[in-house]
Amino acid sequence: MGLSDLVYRIYEKRIQRHLDRGRLPQHVAVLMDGNRRWARALSAPTSSGHQAGAEKAREFLGWCDELGVRVVTLWMLSTDNLNRPEDELIPLLGIIEDLIDDIAAIGRWRVYPMGALDLLPPRTATVIKEAADRTREIDGMHVNVAVGYGGRREIADAVRALLHEHAARGASVEEVAEVVTAEGIAAHLYTKGQPDPDLVIRASGEQRLSGFMLWQSANSEFYFCEALWPDFRRVDFLRALRSYSERERRYGR
Repeated sequence: MGLSDLVYRIYEKRIQRHLDRGRLPQHVAVLMDGNRRWARALSAPTSSGHQAGAEKAREFLGWCDELGVRVVTLWMLSTDNLNRPEDELIPLLGIIEDLIDDIAAIGRWRVYPMGALDLLPPRTATVIKEAADRTREIDGMHVNVAVGYGGRREIADAVRALLHEHAARGASVEEVAEVVTAEGIAAHLYTKGQPDPDLVIRASGEQRLSGFMLWQSANSEFYFCEALWPDFRRVDFLRALRSYSERERRYGR
């Protein structure tokens, strides 16, 4: 362990010691951004950046579990990402499949799909569904895996599902219009039944949501970190938690 590692370890412990455990977020969502830039900075293949990002995700889940976070949402692949060149997309999907399989194999966390699985290759969709099935009865940390996810697509899917549900019951257009409410739409989101994210973290220095959890993040707190996702450290996470715990959440009031 080098001197800088020792300093950061001491700093980590200091931050964690002063965290108010009663004010920590119960749902943390993260945009795992910067994997490709990390690889380019090292003149390495793009796939090595995605692999490093997956390894960081495993670490991150362990940090969340240790600190008592109940729900974690990992944005692994957007709907736009599906348009990437095949020579990048195919290895990336394989890395995502391995990551999700590993998360399920741990046996402590429940995997929940969050995205348009119909847009994904059959193998990827099957891996996600099987991981969800294998962990369905686990009463541990809930891990949302956002693969093939887009915020606008999610809202459109929710409204469509709401309309189909009531139309199937023979409701008239006027009756259907009455149920298109904020509560009705929320009940058909990918995350239905879950608490909205308390804290949304984005790595890589970008300060935008890029369509991530547009509906659910209406009252979330945001934390933007300069580190690229593979370089995201536990001390960065603790800083995010400290920042969150020091804020006064007003929920629009």
